[in-house]
Amino acid sequence: MSSDLLEDIRQVLAFEKRQKRTNMTIIKVRGESKEGTYMPEKKYKGVIFDLDGVLVFTDHYHYLAWKRLADEEGIYFDETINDRLRGVSRMDSLEIILEKSRRRYSFAEKAALAERKNNYYKEYLKTMSPSSVRKETRATLVELRKRSYRLAIGSSSKNTKFILNQTDLASYFDAVSDGTNITKSKPDPEVFLKAADFISLEPKDCVVMEDAFAGIDAGYNGGFDTIAIGEATKYDRPTYKVMQFEDILEILK
Repeated sequence: MSSDLLEDIRQVLAFEKRQKRTNMTIIKVRGESKEGTYMPEKKYKGVIFDLDGVLVFTDHYHYLAWKRLADEEGIYFDETINDRLRGVSRMDSLEIILEKSRRRYSFAEKAALAERKNNYYKEYLKTMSPSSVRKETRATLVELRKRSYRLAIGSSSKNTKFILNQTDLASYFDAVSDGTNITKSKPDPEVFLKAADFISLEPKDCVVMEDAFAGIDAGYNGGFDTIAIGEATKYDRPTYKVMQFEDILEILK
């Protein structure tokens, strides 16, 4: 075999190796970034998932609803402001939007605005269906149940149960903690602490999966290990980082 051919083969193999490394899952473990997969030292018993941005994607519906409300009220609103609303309760989100308002609103007026936004949002949610969930996400939940994990939802949204029913996801979870049973929004850990309590586990026995900085902070503040996906992978606080939902199977053996 000629030296030129050998060099060509080496270059092809090196290219393929680089491509494989590019496609590998990146998981951050206790402050140290690693390429590939990682088997954690501890065995978790439960997994608590945020909803929006993790299991389903309704961010655009939120944006459209808030944008519609803001336009009607003559308040400036854009996607940068919308990014600040990730993982934040409806009323706290409204307060952020009203920062740009030229007038003050009474408590009753704020409640009416929040309700109006929610009605717009629910109009958009009605278009969701089981096909709104990635097949890989659904298959991952099935596999986690086979591995005997207790699964719960920890979402600040008061529409959580409606979304779960619309997408046929409700049956995968042992418990749901959402905006209807909490008084404090993320980064307060209340929603996750209640989710853990609902599945009869301590925070140390659970891992929280989140796509928002506020959600990662909530998990950290509650004593949970956390898995970041999406926007939250840019944060330095999560225990693990994954690129795709199904990558959590490499953590949760």
